Parts: sequence; structure tokens; C-alpha cells
Amino acid sequence: MNSIDHFNLRSFDLNLLVAFDAMMQDRSVTKAAARLKIQQPAMSHNLATLRLLLQDDLFIRMGQIMQPTAKAQALSVPIRLALNQAQSALNARVAFSPETEERTFRLGLSSEIELLLLPDLTARLQAQAPGIKVLSRVAHPDQVEAMIDMQAIDLAVGCSHHNGPRYNSEVMFDAHVMCCFNPLLLDLDVPVDRQTYLSQRHAVVSQTESLHGCVKEALEHAGVDLDVVAAAPDFLSVLSTAMKAPVIATVAARVALKYGPVLGLRVSPVPLDLKFPPVTMVWSHYAGKDPASLWMRRQIRESFEMAPV
Repeated sequence: MNSIDHFNLRSFDLNLLVAFDAMMQDRSVTKAAARLKIQQPAMSHNLATLRLLLQDDLFIRMGQIMQPTAKAQALSVPIRLALNQAQSALNARVAFSPETEERTFRLGLSSEIELLLLPDLTARLQAQAPGIKVLSRVAHPDQVEAMIDMQAIDLAVGCSHHNGPRYNSEVMFDAHVMCCFNPLLLDLDVPVDRQTYLSQRHAVVSQTESLHGCVKEALEHAGVDLDVVAAAPDFLSVLSTAMKAPVIATVAARVALKYGPVLGLRVSPVPLDLKFPPVTMVWSHYAGKDPASLWMRRQIRESFEMAPV
């Protein structure tokens, strides 16, 4: 660990870092001042001091918004991480007792994981730690790091993997897909064979502008294409589509097995060798040894282990 230059830090008002972070969040002197509960002239003075010390405009007015400069963008994450660490240190508790703890965990979950994890996890928490609540947030793979850095979420679970000194990750399980269809609308044998699968019309999960969505890269890798006629970001929407229309819904295997039969759908393996990233849990390196984070990660891990595959 690098040594701390206490003299230089002493000569720098660390409250200016708080002001800088507030500006990054609100992009407005008025709103940042309100966030910090100070007067607007005091916030303007903080910004002027920062500009002088850092030799950069930092924020440039563009219409009603104060846009950060390249230097401000580069400083934003390190400063936010430093403030997060300071806040965690100041809020650190001697012990964590889930039976009596009163707090909310913010979890970044993909739509698949939300369906699989949230019901079982909530049941576990109500039995073991009734004062602990869970707020689920949608977290796409390319948003996870920023959401953790900005403390929008405490950890994330989904089909993504993150390396580097700022994050820790743990594989929860390998990702597979299965297909579902309404036997009243499609007279298909189970398991569905390759030729039949490719000849049918399909509904898939898509959280992008692509109609083929989450299976696009896997299909390209397998050298096949599907006649996709419906795509939606939510797994239950895709399964519900298969209830009403003569289409095959291809969804995560655990979702298919858990919810397909409930909706009156027949479930079959997909007769293709499709490869997907594993489902991974990701959290900040600085929360690695935090007792509360350790406990919640164990609850998530055990929820998956207890669920039928």
C-alpha cells in the first residue's frame, strides 16, 4: 500500500472532494448545494477553489447542465471510491447480527436472476432476519461496475464476469437454456429434435435492440438462425407469449423448469449446443470482508444451492 502524504492532504480541504462528488451526481451548482445543505454561493466558492487547485474547468455549462470535463470524468471514480471507503470506515460496526439488523440491501439482478432468486431469498430473510429488506434493481452486464462504484447497488448477480482490483466475483452456476411451448397450440414431441426446433417460430428474451437478444451470439457461434417473431426483456413475458401463440420460447433452464409447468407449458432441452457466460455474483473489493456483505452473499449462494436445477 502506498504511504500517505499527510502534510499535503492536511493542506487540501477534503470537503472539496465531497463537493466535487455532489457536482458529478447533480451536474448543477444549485442542486449540489441543496444536496450538501449549503448555500449556493458556498458551493460556487467550492467549485472555484477546485478549479484553481486542479488547474481545470472541471464543469462547463451547457444549457441547464454543468457537463464534466475529461479531467473531471477521470477523477470521478477514484474520488467516489475514496469517499465510499471513508463512509464505510465511519459507519463500520463492531458486529453484525442478522436477527436484529435493520437495513436494506440493494441487489443488481438480471431479469432471470430476479425471478429465480428474489422469492427464495425473501423467504429465507423473513425466517432468519425479518429486519433485513431487499431492493432489487435491474443491472445489465455493462452497468454493473458503475452501479457498484456509485453505491447504487451493494452487489450484482447475472451473466457477467468482472476482474481487476476493484471487484470480486464468484460463479454461482453455469448458464443453460431450455425451450417451452403450449402443447395445445404446438403438437411437438419431447424432447424436441433439432430439425423441428429450427423449423418453428420463436420467442426469446432481448434486452437490446436485437430481435434475437440474449441468444444472438450463442446462435451465431452454433452456426444456426431462428425465426424469432417476438422478443421481450422479461422472461415471464416470453413464457406468457408461448402460452397464447404457437411459438417456442427459449429461456434460461432454471426459469423454464420453475415457471413453465405452472403456465401449462411443456419443457424440453434445446437441441443445440449453445454457450452462455456463467451466472456470477459481483461485489466491491472493499466490501469483501464486511460481515453484512459476507452474510448476504452466503444467503444468495445457499438460495441457489437449495433451488432445484
